[in-house]
Amino acid sequence: MAYVPRLRQEYNERVKNALKEEFSYSNVMEVPKLTKIVISRGVGGAVADKKLIDHAIDELTAISGQKAVSTISKKDVASFKLRKGMPIGAKVTLRGYKMYEFLDRLITTALPRVRDFNGIKSNGFDGRGNYNLGVTEQIIFPEIDIDAVNRIAGMDITFVTTAETDKEAKALLTELGLPFKKN
Repeated sequence: MAYVPRLRQEYNERVKNALKEEFSYSNVMEVPKLTKIVISRGVGGAVADKKLIDHAIDELTAISGQKAVSTISKKDVASFKLRKGMPIGAKVTLRGYKMYEFLDRLITTALPRVRDFNGIKSNGFDGRGNYNLGVTEQIIFPEIDIDAVNRIAGMDITFVTTAETDKEAKALLTELGLPFKKN
């Protein structure tokens, strides 16, 4: 039997049925699902020091288990000494099994390591069923060696779903295990 991530199996066995019952979908294909997770990080100091981009790419690669790519600027900004085409960040897009593996590690290992953690905010939805989560420190991930970090930096994690509304997306992410704050 082929390997199936724990959250993928849980989605297929439990979450689909719970969401179908909660929102009374007539077809199982209407049930929202997680499409991709994008982890991105801006590196503002990369204009002066090109090695910061390499550090960001290495850290995102270690966190996600997939090679990260650098993002480049789209236009010139004279006040920041930024030219079009200069690398200014890093990102990685996870789909399939790696997406579910990352989500499992985020929920079970990384988020509980956040200082004074009592849930994530539920106001990060964009109106079309996608959720954005900001992480302030990359050292919450156990894959990062704290001694090798030259600078504490945050990152943005975007969960892209097929949900039509924010309510459906929140129900999906809650069923998958994301710990939202209680209102």
